[in-house]
Amino acid sequence: MKNLKDFKRNKNNNKSGRPRDGANWFLMIFVALFIAMMGRVIFIGGVTPQMPSDMNVPETVPVELSFSDVLRRAPDIKTMTIRGNDAHGLLADGTKYTATITYDPEMLATLAQGGTAITLDTSKSFWESVATFAPLALTLLFIFWILRGFRRGGPAGIGRSIIGQNPTKIATGKPKTTFKDVAGIDSEKQELSEIVDFLKNKDKYKSLGARVPRGVLLSGQPGTGKTLLARAIAGEANVPFFAASGSDFSGIIVGLGVAKIKEIFEMAKRNAPCILFIDEIDAIGQKRSTHSYNDQDREQTLNQLLIEMDGFANDTGIIVIGATNRPDMLDAALLRPGRFDRQVYIELPDMAGRREILDLYAKKVKIGDGVNLQDLARGTTGFSGADLENLLNEAALHAVRNGRDKISAVDIEEARDKIMMGPRKVRKMRPEDIKLTAYHEAGHAFVSLMYEDVADPIHKATIIPRGRALGMVQHLPIDDKVSMTLAEVRANLSIALAGRCAEEIFFGADKVTTGAESDIAMATRLARYSITTAGLSKKVGLPAINQVGTFGVRGALENASEKTAELVDSEIRAWLDAAHADATKHLTKNKKTVEKLATELLARETLTGAEIREIVFGKEAKKSATKKATKTRKNAVSKK
Repeated sequence: MKNLKDFKRNKNNNKSGRPRDGANWFLMIFVALFIAMMGRVIFIGGVTPQMPSDMNVPETVPVELSFSDVLRRAPDIKTMTIRGNDAHGLLADGTKYTATITYDPEMLATLAQGGTAITLDTSKSFWESVATFAPLALTLLFIFWILRGFRRGGPAGIGRSIIGQNPTKIATGKPKTTFKDVAGIDSEKQELSEIVDFLKNKDKYKSLGARVPRGVLLSGQPGTGKTLLARAIAGEANVPFFAASGSDFSGIIVGLGVAKIKEIFEMAKRNAPCILFIDEIDAIGQKRSTHSYNDQDREQTLNQLLIEMDGFANDTGIIVIGATNRPDMLDAALLRPGRFDRQVYIELPDMAGRREILDLYAKKVKIGDGVNLQDLARGTTGFSGADLENLLNEAALHAVRNGRDKISAVDIEEARDKIMMGPRKVRKMRPEDIKLTAYHEAGHAFVSLMYEDVADPIHKATIIPRGRALGMVQHLPIDDKVSMTLAEVRANLSIALAGRCAEEIFFGADKVTTGAESDIAMATRLARYSITTAGLSKKVGLPAINQVGTFGVRGALENASEKTAELVDSEIRAWLDAAHADATKHLTKNKKTVEKLATELLARETLTGAEIREIVFGKEAKKSATKKATKTRKNAVSKK
């Protein structure tokens, strides 16, 4: 395509560092004048005065005379050449001398009367001449540069003149990425398939009078594949792809962002139809306000973006795709129809989506036969596509460190624990702390089995320190949950407080530790959400009640009265006390079993879910539970 070749040729010219307006010449002149001024500082004090050539004068080292010596030996001084405060010449016996004096007409008159031949050297050296005229030249050059920029269109013209020195980082070309390289977000791909069809068959839509969206806003949590999806759209449609970041349009010079917006849109128009992708668009698209006096440059850049996206030329063939993690920060004018017509929220993948992503990335690494990707998908709830790719990469690194040529189940487990809990810590713990941690985690594990009908199946329990955690009980969901029943909420509250209950039962109420901090915080958040937002409390009722969030910010609902707030606090306390009593009841009735479970944890440090069930229920229960879990897993997969 001719336009694309022209763009590439212009791009190469820009890479060579030759701006169109010859700004490099100004830069070279500035550098030369700066060097000249610095040269004066370096060399002006180091110039050695040259004495008149005299063949009869012996080549001896000049004698240094002080000012008092000059006054005292005035009759002996034959010649004196004065330049500023420096003087040199010959004594009566032919000896050379140098001196530092203060200019004094009376002293010069005295020397002259004594027969001294005095010469005043008022000439200027090259560096002194340059230093004299350099400030004036710099001032005139700067004024000429400013006037030249205004003749080209004011501050925007000045911005264009320095784009060569401050280029926008623009990725160009036709991506090879297609929808086959994007997994786990099938509904989002279906939503964007019309964009691809329009780029391929533009006339079909024009004949019907349909207007294809000019802009698509991709939002979602980090790592969900917004940039990858934008590349896949361009690759699927086989059109040029221009990508830039929102921060690339920001600068310290007012008007530079406007010039860059114009530049990238002109570039895209020359290669239409194409896709223009702006990542992290909230950097320039934040909401405008009447109080943002110190952010005029960003607002001017946003205004130029609004004009370019919905200007007088409606049929430009450019589809703008923006990506952001904070769509709530964007200006309303940017989100209206005609600019970003469609807003696609990319959610975290569900279990089936995680399995597709794992299958996609597993083709790039060597996976051993013992790795079950379906179980891995079950155990990575809340992971994004980037998290799953990082998990397999961490597993590969762990396999290499241990001398394996394929990724094993041990490597997968280690990588998942490292990402979820942090790296393994080598801590010198007291024996009593290790014992207390074992009983704490045994309490969690035992109560989890008591509620296995409503809670997620237990995957493993460990007392190996990782990150800030001294131990952890991990659950493996059968399927993704979109909501929780009241029974599940109460079961999870009991499981969360079971660790503190075990400490109280086996070590005494005065020996409890701060190790249950995260458990108590999680239980409090769950109880508060269930009572104030989900309407699961009979005493508080159905109204949604605001709670003060971070930095004291409240939501859009009505604030709760003091009486209601007190009721909410008392209800949360009642729910947590009930969960604490329930967990205490289960642990007290089965002290020997819990103690046996803690002893095995101390001996082996990590127990799998099957091993925990065998310790608590026996081997027969282990076999029946394994069959039940396998059947449930198959049913969950078949539903997907």
